[in-house]
Amino acid sequence: MHHAGQRPFVAHPIAMTMASHVSTNDLASFIWDIADLLRGRYRPSEYGKVILPFTVLRRLDCVLEPTKADVLKEFTARSAKGAENLDPFLTRKAKQSFYNTYAQSLPALLDDPTHVRQNLSAYVSSFSENTRDIFERFKFAAIVQELHGHDLLYKVVQKFAVVDLHPDVISNHDMGSVFENLIHRFSESANEAAGQFYTPRDVIRLMVDLLFAPDDDALTQPGIVRSFYDPTAGTGGILSEAEAHLFGLNEGAKLVVFGQELNPETYAICKADLLIKGQDVANIKRGNTLSEDGHKGATFDYMGANPPYGMKWEDAKEAVEKEHTKLGYAGRFGPGLPRINDGSLLFLLHMIAKMNPKGSRIGIVLNGSPLFTGGAGSGESEIRKYIFEHDLLETIVALPTDMFYNTPIATYIWILSNKKSQERRGLVQLIDASGMWQKMRKSLGSKRREMSPEQIIDVAKLYDAFEDVTRDGRPLCRILPNKAFGYQAITVERPLRDENGNVVVAIKGKTKGQPTPDAALRDTENVPLAEDVDEYVAREVAPHAPDAWVDHDKTKVGYEVPFNRLFYVFTPPRSLTEIDADLKTETDQILSMIAGLSQ
Repeated sequence: MHHAGQRPFVAHPIAMTMASHVSTNDLASFIWDIADLLRGRYRPSEYGKVILPFTVLRRLDCVLEPTKADVLKEFTARSAKGAENLDPFLTRKAKQSFYNTYAQSLPALLDDPTHVRQNLSAYVSSFSENTRDIFERFKFAAIVQELHGHDLLYKVVQKFAVVDLHPDVISNHDMGSVFENLIHRFSESANEAAGQFYTPRDVIRLMVDLLFAPDDDALTQPGIVRSFYDPTAGTGGILSEAEAHLFGLNEGAKLVVFGQELNPETYAICKADLLIKGQDVANIKRGNTLSEDGHKGATFDYMGANPPYGMKWEDAKEAVEKEHTKLGYAGRFGPGLPRINDGSLLFLLHMIAKMNPKGSRIGIVLNGSPLFTGGAGSGESEIRKYIFEHDLLETIVALPTDMFYNTPIATYIWILSNKKSQERRGLVQLIDASGMWQKMRKSLGSKRREMSPEQIIDVAKLYDAFEDVTRDGRPLCRILPNKAFGYQAITVERPLRDENGNVVVAIKGKTKGQPTPDAALRDTENVPLAEDVDEYVAREVAPHAPDAWVDHDKTKVGYEVPFNRLFYVFTPPRSLTEIDADLKTETDQILSMIAGLSQ
């Protein structure tokens, strides 16, 4: 079906092939081919600014196509009567949370090549207000003008007009993968860190499974409504996966999603994706989450995030330090501030501040640094101390390396809860899933490995069982008390002695009559929190330095998660007999070769 004056839809052969068996990689490659048109006029790093907004535009165009005629009819009738607020009427006719009142769809713009620029601009401006913001973030008007100046606009519209991006052809989930694939390609060509914008779907699925796992039974109740928040929303992958998970449990359930994103392009993609799914996109805010909280005062049932790790938070430094100093624990950053070169723990504190007192669960992907960086008294340690002493940490899962698009380093999923089940209270579960991976058929940047659905289920079962597990002689899951991660950083003093070897005694002050400490001999020791300091000193220090004492005024309590040490398995070295035998074999081979050369 098409409207008068509109060219019938003619699918590109590749597009028709994908209609029967959708391949997001093939579709992304097809859209990528449009970059051939841009070569010579745009640098490869600039392709994304053209292709991404046009992909979004075509997606929205395809979504609205089935109800286009009904919307136009309603718009004409209501406008003739002088109606002002048309939103509720037009969204109902569109069967979406957005609409477009332009007389034609995108393919029909090709019928008038001379005025394609004017007609395209009019078409975009005819979207409902909640959609126009998406194209403003893409700076679409400037892109259209630039393409027109390069005499490329008609050709680009022509390419996109034949790609069928209707949800019946390519699902919302797969469309999200297409956006991610494209962003990765463009970021790679620009030598940028694509991974800061989105999280691989296998990692998201595992995190979402663990987030919802304890509540699966409750979430199957009819009419259930829950909220989900991502403070670093990117393209909306975590929000979309969470919504799909809940829908899979209960088709009658509703997950209201919230988010915030700094990057304007990924913000626009996230908003477009959620718009199509019927979410209230007013819940997606733009801006720096750390310096300008877009959801101030709000709390949420579930939260998930993959914040940028290893990135400086200088842009938010003034606002964060001000909130930390002036508001303390009444603000988001009361427990402490990490060093300036990694703000990932600030996002975790932000999420903790948004936990619903009735019960919230948090999932966050972090690199190894937040586990152990910073000694007792440092900002990082104080943040960990707050988390452990408030019994918020439930589980940490070590992921395989080479799981992310922009980095091969080790990463971890942290799961936090302020309403732990009775059996989990005072305890932390560590799961080593670093060996649970399969090689990808085709690498994407640094992502060479992925977790299969079966491996994700395996981790979920380990989580649910909540018991120590050893597999093939190696620990796979460990349950430890919170105190096992704490330690007392003690200062061990030795007396200052004069040239005759006599102890120098203080002659004034509060230490009058006591030995003066020798700064050159001062040392520190980390004593497990569960152990008595005096017993430790008597056992570990006194035999080597009987004149030593502990300055308890300098003692600090710290926390760390030595994940690798806790899962380390000692492999005994080979016996000397075996080594000697190998050396003899190698020596005999060398002598034989030398002998052969001398003949």
